[in-house]
Amino acid sequence: MKEDKMNDMQATPSLAGRVAIITGGGQGIGRVFAKGFAAAGAKVGIVELNEEKGQSVATEVDQQSGPGTAISIQADVADPAAVEAAVAAVANKFGRLDIAINNAAIFSTLKMRGFEEIPFDEWSAVMRVNVDGVMLVSKACVPLMRAQKHGRIINISSGVVTMGRPFYLHYVTSKAAVVGMTRAMAREVGTDGITVNAILPGATFTEVERETVSAEQKSQILNMQCIKRHETPEDLLASALYLASDGGGFVTGQSIAIDGGTTFR
Repeated sequence: MKEDKMNDMQATPSLAGRVAIITGGGQGIGRVFAKGFAAAGAKVGIVELNEEKGQSVATEVDQQSGPGTAISIQADVADPAAVEAAVAAVANKFGRLDIAINNAAIFSTLKMRGFEEIPFDEWSAVMRVNVDGVMLVSKACVPLMRAQKHGRIINISSGVVTMGRPFYLHYVTSKAAVVGMTRAMAREVGTDGITVNAILPGATFTEVERETVSAEQKSQILNMQCIKRHETPEDLLASALYLASDGGGFVTGQSIAIDGGTTFR
């Protein structure tokens, strides 16, 4: 009986008493993480550029896990002042901040094209959100985590980094920067009880439409995987919960590929 209970605890890490901030939490992977982290006992701050989508997910979380479990804050993660205000709002609402999920990114709206055809404005926008946003959110969260000698930063990178996928050079470059940032940041904050890790998803299919992905491309993706089904955000959740939990407290600076066996690192 005791062994069964222990197995249950290990299978579903508890985040009771913890507070998580999730960027890009209004859809896709962020939405699933917000609901999953709340189900594991955490309070959740959803930071989302689209105010309506962010509030909709906060309402979903409250309906699932109880009133007052989530708040939504409209903010652009590439805006330093907006990020500082959003992090402060979450900490003030729930009294602490333990977990930062850097999930916000520009991807689904990007068109496949050779790198010499990418407009510089588009390149810059991707870098601002996908790279600057990770740094700014982490920078705002670390002082709070450092003060309590506990913190978990989980950065969502991408499996395209190891694949060297063509025709998305700005996106691939931005997600490679996230891996490097994860490793360097882990070295800086480890003595403060803060871990920093990256998750590298494969091609993850969500409710977010991607017009540039054809049926043929979806078939090619499946052929590359060892596990022959499409990846969903739920496939990423258990690993994120582990990294955010006490059980993941000795794991830092790592990049974990969760892609059905598309890449071997």
